[in-house]
Amino acid sequence: MSMVKFIEKERIAVKSKVRFPFVYFYQEPNRVYMYKMESTEYLTVSNWTQNGEWRSFEIADEEAFETFKHEETNPPEGFSIFVYQDVLNDMVEEVNNSIQQYRYLLACKPFSRNPFKEVDSVHIVSSESAAGTVRIGVQHPKAVIGFTEFLAIGPIWKLHEKEGQEYRNEWLFDHINSEQEEFEGENKFRNMLREIEDIPETLPIYIWYGNDASEQTFLRFILYILRHKANVIYLMNFVELYEKYITTKDAQHKFLYTSHLASQDVRVLFEKRGEVKALNEAELYQYHKEWETLSQAKGVLRTFRDNKIMEVKQNQYDSLILNTIKILHEAQEQKDFIKTGSVIGEVLENCKEFKHADYLEYRIRELIYTGFLELKGVPKSMGHYRVKLRS
Repeated sequence: MSMVKFIEKERIAVKSKVRFPFVYFYQEPNRVYMYKMESTEYLTVSNWTQNGEWRSFEIADEEAFETFKHEETNPPEGFSIFVYQDVLNDMVEEVNNSIQQYRYLLACKPFSRNPFKEVDSVHIVSSESAAGTVRIGVQHPKAVIGFTEFLAIGPIWKLHEKEGQEYRNEWLFDHINSEQEEFEGENKFRNMLREIEDIPETLPIYIWYGNDASEQTFLRFILYILRHKANVIYLMNFVELYEKYITTKDAQHKFLYTSHLASQDVRVLFEKRGEVKALNEAELYQYHKEWETLSQAKGVLRTFRDNKIMEVKQNQYDSLILNTIKILHEAQEQKDFIKTGSVIGEVLENCKEFKHADYLEYRIRELIYTGFLELKGVPKSMGHYRVKLRS
């Protein structure tokens, strides 16, 4: 039986080495942790104990780590893993890098567990929830990669580089309340990029997206990430395809997001893929230039209007938030505190173009800090506090 504990006082450096399918980590003064790859699925800080086998060993010192072989050492029956969470993240990243190399080795073997070996297409989808719909809707053997970020908010400066990814992660950590474990979002994003790197260039790629700021930004980012690959790429703008093949532009219900898609809609739209032309070099070049322009800015809020992604001020929705609270107060017999979640729900109902509750919660906290709102409770999540207009 194993146990995991995070040390939060002092970061301890961990050395590593790889001997496929094993990854070894040395922790001072005499501990070795071994991970055995039993799956080609990438790990995160929340599921790192689920895919593969971990063991712990004691050795004499750091010098012994250089020649350490677990087959020559008896592990204890029960063990604990004591690591600082930053170190755990480093360990997960090292394991994932090794899994990626392992995937490459498997791809060279005729009978292997390579995740792309028995598929005839790859689908990159603008959200994880919509990716699930595509998995059900597309009947052919396929690989589906769900995008993990909402790119209407947060910096996208140099997001195609590690420096930009760290810049975005820091901003999200400082401003957005998340229920995910620390580093979970970072792991998912890096794993998504690894999945894209792993795509064989013989497979066609279908990119599914909608007509909002996040998904249009996603489109340009993904095409830029794919710029060195030779795959044939098809754009599946589900809003346009839905209007063309399933309903009409005059329909009462107007969809903006891929999350609105039903699996039967995906099935119908994918059957029409023969009428979708692959991107040519000129179109790819234009998308690449657009991403290069977008990724130079350090703004944190974007909207999509007149077929253009536009950066707007971070307080774009503050007046709507305050006006919503005012209206909710008017419905009360006596002005009182209102659940933050109720405020956000009303704002989202009246603002169809923007669907990120956590960003609105961040702006409500800013309105508290700047004196526009009074607070009751602890603002660690929208369910933990209430607000009212300051008198």
